[in-house]
Amino acid sequence: MLSDILRKSGFLLNKRKNIFFTAIIAIVVAVFFAPMVRCLSISNRKNASERYLSRNALSGFVISYTHSVNKGRVHDFYECRKNMLVLTETHFVNYGAGMSEAAETADAFFEVLDDGYAIKNLERKLKKMTMAVGVVAEHSILIHNTELFLKSLFLPQTSLVFEIKRVSMIEYLFANHI
Repeated sequence: MLSDILRKSGFLLNKRKNIFFTAIIAIVVAVFFAPMVRCLSISNRKNASERYLSRNALSGFVISYTHSVNKGRVHDFYECRKNMLVLTETHFVNYGAGMSEAAETADAFFEVLDDGYAIKNLERKLKKMTMAVGVVAEHSILIHNTELFLKSLFLPQTSLVFEIKRVSMIEYLFANHI
């Protein structure tokens, strides 16, 4: 009897509509606000809102800088695996004081290249990488053949955090991108 009264009054029909619209709103909220977009995040360690995101970097990137001792250019090659940054190899033009040694890492090996040297098979895994934008080091990031100098993105001496993050679609759409 109560169900007949509710059906005649349209309450059950409205209840179905309400459930449908609630489900649609929940889906929209989940799509736009749940952290679903995986990307490389490069942020100011002291001000995390000062940040750049890159989905392109997930296929790998290179951090380059001028070595403080031997003044040669160093290129560190990174891969993004799951939620880890993995330093796979490093290339450099001068070999000397302060440079990495292959013997520091199990299974790594030293190789002479046409234009310098390399240490390959490093496999150093990092949850986060922190570095400062150098004043004279000319730190840069290379993503898909596009090189950006970090001092064009952040002030020199800014401490940066590199990490793989999941962000919401809204956050990704309104973020700075590289």
